[in-house]
Amino acid sequence: MKKDITIKQITQLDEVKQVQQIEQLVWQMNPIPFHQTYTAVNNGGILIGAYGGDEIIGFLYSFPGFKGGDIYLCSHMLGIHPDYRTGGLGAKMKELQKDIALQMGYKLIIWTFDPLESVNTYLNLHKLGGIGGRYIENHYGKMNDVLNAGLPTDRFLVEWWIDSEHVAEPRDKSEKTNLPTDAIEYTDKGFPVIADTFDPTAGAIVPIPTQYQEIKKEDLQLAIDWRYKTRKWIQQLMADGYVAVDLTPNPEEKISLYHFEKRNTLSL
Repeated sequence: MKKDITIKQITQLDEVKQVQQIEQLVWQMNPIPFHQTYTAVNNGGILIGAYGGDEIIGFLYSFPGFKGGDIYLCSHMLGIHPDYRTGGLGAKMKELQKDIALQMGYKLIIWTFDPLESVNTYLNLHKLGGIGGRYIENHYGKMNDVLNAGLPTDRFLVEWWIDSEHVAEPRDKSEKTNLPTDAIEYTDKGFPVIADTFDPTAGAIVPIPTQYQEIKKEDLQLAIDWRYKTRKWIQQLMADGYVAVDLTPNPEEKISLYHFEKRNTLSL
């Protein structure tokens, strides 16, 4: 039975050290040195912990960023114990991060995520109201952890304008454009394949598979094909001034659809 969950800001050194446990569990690699994390927390950073009883089950780590004269918050890592990844815990931690950041004077929070991870995308764009403002090819280079091994580490840079009208606006899935019926086929294992001739500009949409990690495990070449196809389509739209604003799940077709809008039409 799962224990009652509490979420709070972490500021004490012993709590900071506990974060390393869940970090190593999620990514199966060496955690960030606690002295670095603790220093960031005491200099404009925000560290949030989620607890099941007395056991740490999730964390969200962010530190200050500075570019072009602007100060913002870099949200670097969000990790949740596998037994607690349903129920909206990630969204709750992000909302607490937003509230604390606003109190500290931040207006913008940024982070990166894999554009082909549909669960993360739905959280970042649909639930939180972030936008995919920049597409970065192979951002981290070669990585050998369980989520990234064998693939180019392409990333979306999320912009979360936490005091904007865009974040406050509801996102209505019923008004979204659908994928053309002749654009999708399936492999013998039931994995979706999108035609090379698909045109993202027709409806400002880009499909991604719902279960990308499963495809990676069973058919690495198909996973790589999805990476390069979606990279091309997203970059094509962004070159025309579009940014990613939402994701609509289509579970019966085993895909989800990115939706893009012109940046200059958004209330950021």
